[in-house]
Amino acid sequence: MRSPWLAALTLALSGLAVAPAAHAQLAVSVNDNKLMLVNGVTRVIANAPADTVTLIDLSANPAKVVAEIAAPGSVVGPPFSVAITPDESLALVTAAQKIDPADPTKQTADNRMSVIDLKASPPAVIATLETGKAPAGLSINRQGTLALVANREEGTVSVFTIQGKTVTPAGKVTIADAKSGVSHATIAPDGKLALVSRDGDDRISVLSIDGTKVEYTRRDLNAGLRPYGIDIASNGAFAAAANIGRGQGDNDTISLIDMKANPPRVVETVTVGQTPEGIKVSPDSTLIAVVVMNGSNKPKESPFFSDHGKLVLLRVNGTAMTKVGEAPIGHWSQGVTFSADSRTILIGNMVERDVWVFEWTGSTLRDTGQRIKVNGGSAALRTADK
Repeated sequence: MRSPWLAALTLALSGLAVAPAAHAQLAVSVNDNKLMLVNGVTRVIANAPADTVTLIDLSANPAKVVAEIAAPGSVVGPPFSVAITPDESLALVTAAQKIDPADPTKQTADNRMSVIDLKASPPAVIATLETGKAPAGLSINRQGTLALVANREEGTVSVFTIQGKTVTPAGKVTIADAKSGVSHATIAPDGKLALVSRDGDDRISVLSIDGTKVEYTRRDLNAGLRPYGIDIASNGAFAAAANIGRGQGDNDTISLIDMKANPPRVVETVTVGQTPEGIKVSPDSTLIAVVVMNGSNKPKESPFFSDHGKLVLLRVNGTAMTKVGEAPIGHWSQGVTFSADSRTILIGNMVERDVWVFEWTGSTLRDTGQRIKVNGGSAALRTADK
């Protein structure tokens, strides 16, 4: 049963706005209120308020917050802990970690996924489902009928079916042991294949999908050190994986996967900087946006510290990647997503507790100066894959 204070908070936050406009393009930010960064060290916040989910209308100029509700989330795992159905009717939000009931100064694995009705007035959590241990990155197929959730501390992927506003568990796929660090599952546009990153043992696993039947093909790709965030282009031609490395100050990489090859394979890897946390392919399949921590999460006395992260844009041409833009961002930055026209780029910052708005003109990356405040550290950021 929900506690009275959480119920009150949910009501207060949801009262910020009525349901989003029917033709709005929504971005969703999952905001973690449990952790803060103190000179390179993450600490659990005492008596932390509830985590929140913020809905941002990208069709407005400038973009604006249209609703905010309470729902559990986590910065632990790739910043893909939210997925939106193609018709923008539902959002699914996973929570990899929660405050340890036995020791409130620590976190422990959670196993919850919230189902949020985005069309309700106001938007609201309509169901809470059980996943595997420490659910992290998830995706919904472009048919809007299936969701896959990577369980970081279990070595599995949970399968859910979607029918209208009903989300139903449909089993699990075992990929490896718990130490494999299954991180994120991304689904090909035709809905017949998925790629699953494994940062614990440096692999990307290929799953086959036939309706609700999801199987591990036993084929793994080898991209780089600790593949974490991963995304497949909407045209199905390629995927991009962010390899976060060992966090020891070395420059880390992005790998390009040729999805037209049979079987798919890694074809190029480029260096982008320390710890590429977030990654997203633009809707027009021409760009890869990468959020690079750039040492902004390290102690100030560290030789690898930088007082800002960076957004890096890579242009994809066939099986090659070329850097076409770079801009400073906040600290301990996480997710990145595009507007439908591939011109607006959003960046979520944990330390600043906000979302920054950038513009891509086709040749120039520009910081618009807009900062969208959210209630918590922006731990994941997503728009619908269509």
